This record gives sequence, C-alpha cells and structure tokens, in this order.
Amino acid sequence: MRSLRAAVLLTVLVPTPAQSPLSELPPVTAPPSAARPHIDWLLDATPFRARLLRGAAAAPELVLDNGLLRRTFRLAPNLACVGFDDLVRGEALLRAVRPEATVTIDGVERAVGGLVGQPDHAWLEPAWLDGMTADPGALRFVGWSSGPIAPRLAWRRTRHAAPDAVWPPAGIEVRFDFAPPDGAPYRVAVHYALYDGLPALAKWLTIDNLGTAPIVVDRFRSEELAIVEHDNPVEARPEVPLQHPQHLHVETDFAFGGFNFENANRHVVHWRVDPQYTTQVNYLRQQPCLLVVEPSRGPAQWIAPGGTFTTYRTFELCHDSLERERTSLGLRRLYRTVAPWVTENPLMMHMRSADPTLVRAAIDQCAEVGFEMLILSFGSGFDIENEDPARLALWRGLADHARERGVEIGGYSLLSSRQIGGGNDVVSPPGESPTHGSCPALTSPWGQDYFRKLYAFFPATGFTLLEHDGPYPGDVDVTPRPPLQTGPLDSRWVQWRIAADFYGWCRAQGIYVNAPDHYFLNGTSKTGMGYREVNWSLPRDWQVLHTRQNIYDGTWRKPPSLGWMFVPLTEYHGGGAAATIEPLDEHLDHYDRMLVANLGFGVQACYRGPRLYDTPRVRDQVRARVDWFLRYRDILESDLVHGRRADGRDVDWMLHVNPRLPELGMLVVHNPLPAAVTRELSVDLYYTGLTGRASIAVEDAAPRDVPLDPRGRADVELTVPARGFTWAVIRAAAPR
Repeated sequence: MRSLRAAVLLTVLVPTPAQSPLSELPPVTAPPSAARPHIDWLLDATPFRARLLRGAAAAPELVLDNGLLRRTFRLAPNLACVGFDDLVRGEALLRAVRPEATVTIDGVERAVGGLVGQPDHAWLEPAWLDGMTADPGALRFVGWSSGPIAPRLAWRRTRHAAPDAVWPPAGIEVRFDFAPPDGAPYRVAVHYALYDGLPALAKWLTIDNLGTAPIVVDRFRSEELAIVEHDNPVEARPEVPLQHPQHLHVETDFAFGGFNFENANRHVVHWRVDPQYTTQVNYLRQQPCLLVVEPSRGPAQWIAPGGTFTTYRTFELCHDSLERERTSLGLRRLYRTVAPWVTENPLMMHMRSADPTLVRAAIDQCAEVGFEMLILSFGSGFDIENEDPARLALWRGLADHARERGVEIGGYSLLSSRQIGGGNDVVSPPGESPTHGSCPALTSPWGQDYFRKLYAFFPATGFTLLEHDGPYPGDVDVTPRPPLQTGPLDSRWVQWRIAADFYGWCRAQGIYVNAPDHYFLNGTSKTGMGYREVNWSLPRDWQVLHTRQNIYDGTWRKPPSLGWMFVPLTEYHGGGAAATIEPLDEHLDHYDRMLVANLGFGVQACYRGPRLYDTPRVRDQVRARVDWFLRYRDILESDLVHGRRADGRDVDWMLHVNPRLPELGMLVVHNPLPAAVTRELSVDLYYTGLTGRASIAVEDAAPRDVPLDPRGRADVELTVPARGFTWAVIRAAAPR
C-alpha cells in the first residue's frame, strides 16, 4: 500500500542555485509608470521574459520583473514587498507594506518579514521606507537564491495537446529564507515564480524542521497584500455590497467544491477589511481591500525532524483591463500556462454497457470514426474497485485491443455523494453537512483502501482514463483517524493532499482525468463546461440551443478544452422519443447539429450510448465531422472571442483566435432558423494580431482579402444553411 502519511507530511525541497550579489544584477531602468510596453502580450508574449533586477533605491532591493508585472522587495532592515506594479497600465497595485507571511508553529504566531511604521496606508511613498523598521518579533530575512521554474508535478505527454504547450513554464523562481529571532529550530522559505509572457506569479511557503523533535504548523497565512481598492463609496448597504479589487485575480491549487475558481477557493482566498487603513473613504472603514490567503481551518500538520512542509500555491494574475473578453483571455492564458495538460482534448464516447462484446464493438466504432477515447460510464456495470484477477485480465485485453486501434479506454468511479457506513464517512462539525449529502472520509480505512485500489488498477489494466465523479469537495471531518488525521483542524488539509497527490500521480502516468471539480491545477484534465443535466430530457431542438448557450457562457472562464459537454444518444433523464437521438439514422440531422455545436467551438462532449453509429450513412457523417475537426484542430481548440449568444432568433457565432498559428482565426456561425440566411457580420479580429487586411476563406471557397478598420474589425458576409452552420478561416493577407 502506498504511504499516504508520507504524501501528506513530507515534500522534498528542490535545491536552488546560490544567490548572486545584487551588484551583479542589472538595474531597474524605468519607474513603473514609464515602463509601459508597446506590444500587446496577448498577441506576442515573446518580449516579456522574467528576470531579476536590482532596485533603484539606495537601500538594497531585489526586483522580479517580466515587463508586464513587477514585484519589488526591500531586503533591509527586513525583507518586505514594497512594490507590486502593473506595468501595462503603469499603476501600483500595492498601497501598504504587510508581512510576507504569517506562521503559527507550536502555538506561537510570528510574522515572516515585513516592515512597520508606515504613516498612511492609502498609498506607499518610497521616501517613507527609509523610516520604517522591522518588527522585532518577526522572522528575519537571512538569504535568497534563484533558478528556473521547477515543475510542481510531472506531466507525461501521451496525447495531442496545444502545439505551444510547455512544461514546466518558462520563468524564474526566487526563494527568500527566514529564521526566527529567538533561534527556534525551524526555517521558513517564501517562494515566488514569475512567468515569461504573462502578468502572473505564483507564491508558496516551505517550512523546514531543523530540530530533533517534531513541530506542528498550526496555522499559516501565505499571502497578505494591502491592495488599492476598486472604488471608494462613502456608504454601504446590505443590498449593494462593497466590491473587492477587480484588477487582481487570485486562486490557489488548494481548490475544491466548485466548478469555478470563486467557489473552489472560498475557503482560502479572502478579501477582508483593513483595520490599519484608517483614512479610507468608506465611513465605517469596511472596504474589502486586504487580500489574505490562508486556510479557514488548520492545517495542523506535524513536521518530523529533518522534514519539510509545503503549502499550496497561490496564483496571482494582474488584469490590465476590466473589459470582459480581455480579462477572460488573460485567465485562460493563465490556465494554459500553469496547467497546460488541460489543452489535451480527446474525442470521447460514454459507453453505457461494460459487456465485453459490446465494449469491443464500441472500440471498433470509435476507431472507425476517429474518436480517441472510450469511457465505461456510470450505469454501465463497470466497477473499478473489483480486484478479481480474471476481471482485471479482461480489462487488460480490451485495453490492448483499444490501443491497437488507436483508442484509449478508461472508466468511471464514484467517490463523493456516496455513503459507506461503518464509521468510514465524514462526520461534519455541528451546523455543517457534507457538500453532496454524504462523503467517504479519505483518511478512513475504506478511503485508504479505495485509493490503494485506484493506484493498482491502472498499471494492472493499461487503462488511461479515470472519470472521477465527485472528488473530495473539502468536507471537514471531526473524527480522529490516526495516524492520518486528528480531527476538524487537519482533516481538510490531509484529505485534499491525498486527492491532489493521486491526481498528480495520474498526470505523471499519462492518465486523463475527468472530474467535476477545480482540481486541474493538481493534474486533472477537464471539468464540466456547465449545464443542467435534466435539460437533456428537453426536445431535441431545445437541446441544440442549450448546448451553444452553455458553451458560450462556459468559455468565459475556461479554454474550450477545459470543459466537457454532453450528448445523450439514448434517453437520459426522461423526455421520451422527442428528446432521444436513437435510432441514430432516423435523427441524423439532430446528431449532426450536436456534433458541430460542440466540435465547431473546440469542445468535446460525452457522447453517451451503446454505439456511435447504426448505419453506414451515420458512420460516414460522423467520420466527416471528426475529419473536419481534426483538420482544423489547433485553431478550434484555441481561445474563443465571444460574438453573439444563441437565442433562436438569428444566427449565433464565436471566433477562434490564435496569433501563433498559420490559421490566425476561425469564425463559426450557426443558424437556428428554418430557412437559409445571408448575414454581414462585423467581426473583431484584433486578437488574431492582424492589421490592415485579412485573408478570409468561407468553408473551402477561394480566400479573399478583406480590409480591417482601425479597430481591427472586418465585415464578413456569409450564407448559413437552414438549421446549419458555416465557417471561415482567417489568415494573413499576401503582401502587396
């Protein structure tokens, strides 16, 4: 059995090169307000390389800078972040100095670094810094080191991903070391990673036990930033809540219990009032402008002598605009950078039966039409926990057959929303209840044995996909479960660590993981795009429109490859014949519309049924749509610029953009109307990187040059067939 305890408590500290003298670093050459770049990083990120600089002040300062974001640290009389600047806007995000972190170890709380004595917390003048002093009780700065960004987990690339996906990300890591002033036998290191080509960084802590006895990390605060407020209302009313700063996006990989970052980080990312900000405009001083990143409970983790405790990572992305599409593109770029495995996007079938004969036939159908993955779905009879050697050998044989046909195979497993009994389930604190009604405790005997079975299943069978339904959602468990868990203070941390370690292991093995939760920063591949399951019992025409609406809405916060959709080939949640595609040949028009609704926007759906085709006519049509998708795969899986949301009243459309591909854009337009229509669309091509002119080819017609207005918009005329779709490929115009 794998040692879950070791996974929870010990992390190997990656050594970094020794520090260089500040004098050997190049100096900062321009203040933040004058360093504004002339190139849009969303169009060309290559000039924006992360680097270490020395500050312009007489006092020693170390600067992290990539031309888009700058974070400045004064090194004496203690290390403190004294600048956090958006270089694109030329504006400061930081208005006051706070500690680098706070730790409570063996019951004693201490700040890590920081300076005190700032006269006003509405802004930070450099001249004030010389008069500020170190907190005598804080951990003191003792040294720094730097190096390239190290991978936080292994990614075994076994399937198609974005052509420019890189792991680990390019950039710089810096480590700042701190020691307690009283000689306590531990050290705290504050780590930063600044990425190339992205106004974003990551931050985390490591705590080393240098003594001969165990120590306990009762609490920690890994980030505290006094951020410039979003607005300054004098009054506040309950029905009009005050807004936290909007230019800074913050999330962590300590995320669970939600499809989107806000829900999944509500227990760790906090925007609070700042009691030191006494000059704020809000009369009751309730403006939420203090960012605090800390667990709501615990972690209450013991560190053995010579051991190291590593926190979660906090990712901070600076938005250089509050325009919705631009902030969305920045967020999607962050995910592609820090979790590039989410750009893997296989075409997948949800197999309703685990009957070996039917599974073999479904594998063959997937191979015939170009589908890349078969999932033995919920309700199929597949049981990943069955360790019968004959059953494992059966799955191994089917996996070998699938591999020979160029198809991957995997299966479903339910975790949360499941009741085990026998003391193995989470027991919530008074007044709370499990997120999904019930949840097994991952630290229980059943939970440990369940993960042992998962770790053993994949090597034994050769399966390369897990559909994990209801990953650990963050439920707090009051039950002592030695040696892993003492109760409510440490249960959330330990159970998250068990789940995150497993998903990281899956990523290292090349195992694709669908999971309806925000674990993709820890290695999962895809979460739900966002839909209501019972809507698949609606009439077929309604399902098509809902599909395009769901994708339009879901891709504001996800790249197309990060969210799955659904196509129920057989009846699902009722609805009868009016809601069902089977028999497929009889409803080929609807099946085709569902295929292009998903593939045209670069989204993979779970096609759920016993087969992908029932006649040669259906087979050929599915194959044709898959071939079209594969032909344009890279641009179709690129980011979307939102055009017109589906409403059933006129054409709806979106634009794929990628200035790093030969196909700089692809316009995909759907017509829900019963007659063909011709429309001239004003399409914003700014994010293709084109200026002046564009070469636009509608379907397979000859391309034509189209002029762009000064804002990068082109007028594109298209004829869209009744209840059909069309597309246009956008490339650079030939030089004149």
